[in-house]
This record gives sequence, C-alpha cells and structure tokens, in this order.
Amino acid sequence: MNAPQLLRGFNFLYFALLAIFIPFLPVYLAGQGLNPGQIGFIVGTGGFVTIISQPLWGMISDRTKTIRKVLLLLLLFAGILGYSLYASDRFIPLISFAMLLYFFLMPIDPLTESLNFRVAEAHGVSYGSIRTYGALGYAVMSLLAGYVMSYFGGHILAPLFAGIVLLSLVTTWAMPDAPVSGKPVTLGSLKAFLGNKETVLFLVLVLISSIPARMNDTFLGVYISELGGKPELVGQAWFLAAGSEILVFALSFWWLRKGQELMIISISGFFYFMRFFLSVWLTDPQQLVFLQFLQILTFPVFYSAAIQYLYSIVPAEWRATGQTVLALLFFGISGIVASYAGGALYNAFGGKSLYVCISGMSFAGFVFGLILYRLSRKERNV
Repeated sequence: MNAPQLLRGFNFLYFALLAIFIPFLPVYLAGQGLNPGQIGFIVGTGGFVTIISQPLWGMISDRTKTIRKVLLLLLLFAGILGYSLYASDRFIPLISFAMLLYFFLMPIDPLTESLNFRVAEAHGVSYGSIRTYGALGYAVMSLLAGYVMSYFGGHILAPLFAGIVLLSLVTTWAMPDAPVSGKPVTLGSLKAFLGNKETVLFLVLVLISSIPARMNDTFLGVYISELGGKPELVGQAWFLAAGSEILVFALSFWWLRKGQELMIISISGFFYFMRFFLSVWLTDPQQLVFLQFLQILTFPVFYSAAIQYLYSIVPAEWRATGQTVLALLFFGISGIVASYAGGALYNAFGGKSLYVCISGMSFAGFVFGLILYRLSRKERNV
C-alpha cells in the first residue's frame, strides 16, 4: 500500500481518537458529577500542557528529521493514558490522566498535519484528499461514541479508545516517514519567521478566531445537555459537524486559491459568527444539532487556508514547528482562554450568554481578517 493510502487510514484513526477526546471528555466529566467550572478548569489546564508538549515534540521531530518514530512513541503512551482516563471516576485521577493525555495525544495533531502536507507534495496529490479521511474518522466516531455512551455508559470509552490506538500503531508502523527538508535546522531561521510582522499579525488573527471556536468545542455537549439532549445528540452534532468537513477537504484543490488565504479565512470567520449567533436563540437541542452543519463553512475552510498561508511564509526546515505553532494557538492557548473564561461565563450566566459572547468574538475575527487582507493587498501593490 502506498504512502498516501496508509496516511489516509492513519488520519481516519487518529481523528477518531480526537472525536472521543475533545467533544466527549466534557460530557464524560459531567457524567462523573463535575460542574462546568471544574470541566473548564480541566480542559483549560490541558491547554497549558499542550503549550508545552506541542512545541517540544514538534522541535524533536524537526531536529531528529522523523515524524513516524515520534508518532509511534506518542501513540503508545496515549493509548495507556486514554484507557486509564475513561476508566476513572474520581476527580484527582481524572485530572491527572487528562493532563498526561493532553501531553501525549495533542502533539500528534500538528505532526499529522505536517505529514499530510509533505506526503501530498511529494506524491503530487492534494492535501485535502488525505485530510478528508480525518474528517470522516471524526464524524463516524462522534456518532458511534454518542450512541455507545448512551447505551453502555461513559466507561465504555476506555476500551474503545485503546482499541483504536492499537490500530493506529499498526498503521503507523507500516507507514514510510515524511520527506525531510535538505536545509539545516537553525534557530536563526525560526527567529526570523516568528519576528516577521506578517507572521505576528497572522498568528493574532488565528488566536482571535480560534478562542470562540474552542469555547464551542468545549461546551457544545454541555449546552446540548442543558437543553435536554442526551449523549447520542452530542454524537449526532459532531457527526454533522465533522461529516460536513469531508466535502470541503476533498474539494480543497478547487476552492483553495494561493494569495487569497486571508480573504478565505475572513469568510469563514463570518460564518462562525452566524453559527454561534443562531445558537443563542435555539431552545430545541435537535435544532442545535442541525445547526452544526454550518461547520462546512467554518473550521475546514479556516484551517485549510491557514495551513496553506502558513506554509507560504514559514522556512521549509521549520515546517513541523510552524505547524505546531498554528496548532498551539488553535488548540493550546485559545483552549486555555476558552476553557477558563468559558467555564466561568457558563457557571455565572448560562449557555445562552456564553454564545452571545463567542458570536461577538467571531465577528471581531471576521473584521480583523478583512483588515489584514486589505493590508496585504496594499503591500503587494507597493
């Protein structure tokens, strides 16, 4: 089996793991008796762990010029910790295993995206044709996890998580490693990249746009439960959200235009605003589930354009680290702010007020993206 095919299988399995972890961890914690503030504390502290672990493992990958071997190590520990997390029901073990799982599971995301992009370039296929299978894995597992959790209880997620990790290890073992840059890895090139004004403004845009998205990711399941929905509705919501990404990633070769990334990111910011603003007014959890289909115009559009723009400005030898910086903002720093602030807002004012706030933040991201697009066009025309 060739490298793109194996990588498609790995994307399916890894994003299935993320589907068990990201949307269902808050639901599982709530089922163990934790309130939104405690859930926000755990997820937010996980963001701090992610800030440390993602750059660490990204730089290890760049320095050692291997992604595959790093993935094998991370998956092995993630499998043990994921099983332990979902088999626990007390606060101290829950937070301990969750923090360790953040350390080993979340760095796999930017490494996988870097692998996707490099293999796609080397084999002459589109990035979206590989990443589509990640969206498919997330969609299928979201639906499956919601139903099995409803019928068998939250602890069923423990063997489910461990089983998928075993399949992921087998697939990763069979995969070839990513093509590496021939340029030497130097701290000077990284400093030049991170010190560039264009880079800094882009990263600020990512942070502004990702905080409301991460608030929704963390508290959507809790909000559905507040409106009277059961765990299978949470699964249906994430199935619709992730399933809608499949077509977007598959057709990225058609709609993703070089030089237009900032405009595309701005458009996705507007639809983030619409999605969260409409969430304020819905009282039927089933309607909130259907609304998640707007994911088709938000995350996959935003993230694909952000990756392409990032790879146009980052030095080739620091691509894995550059991808890590992007993921760090989207899943790490923004996750900290989203979880702590979102948990406090939810506890104090409820779900509707939370969605009023995140819709406003998304609108701010939309406006800032348009400003950066205008500035970039002026600079190109000078």
